Amino acid sequence: QVQLVESGGGLAQAGGSLRLSCAASGSIFRINDMGWYRQAPGKQRELVARISNEGSINYADSVKGRFTISRDNAKNTVYLQMNSLKPEDTAVYSCNADVRYSGSYNYRPYWGQGTQVTVSS
Repeated sequence: QVQLVESGGGLAQAGGSLRLSCAASGSIFRINDMGWYRQAPGKQRELVARISNEGSINYADSVKGRFTISRDNAKNTVYLQMNSLKPEDTAVYSCNADVRYSGSYNYRPYWGQGTQVTVSS
């Protein structure tokens, strides 16, 4: 079994910063892509940023230049540094990872429980 545990959400003022972390644990053989998604009230979940095992990165246009995704493969952890926060960044942020667990030949997606980020104006 694999678990993803997020931390670092909370309240920030517009223009401020927050850093999210997501650690994967369990019988992990290998992790491919890891990413962050968010869902604001009344809206669909959207991709924020995604990073491959080799370090290739994709960002949503709305966060380019403000957010930075990174990962530590030795710790099975992905980070999201969020700077210049805006009220429209308010959402529940969830991490996602494509994991091959020990004893399996396939990768499957796992999700964290989500962490609330609230940005006040």
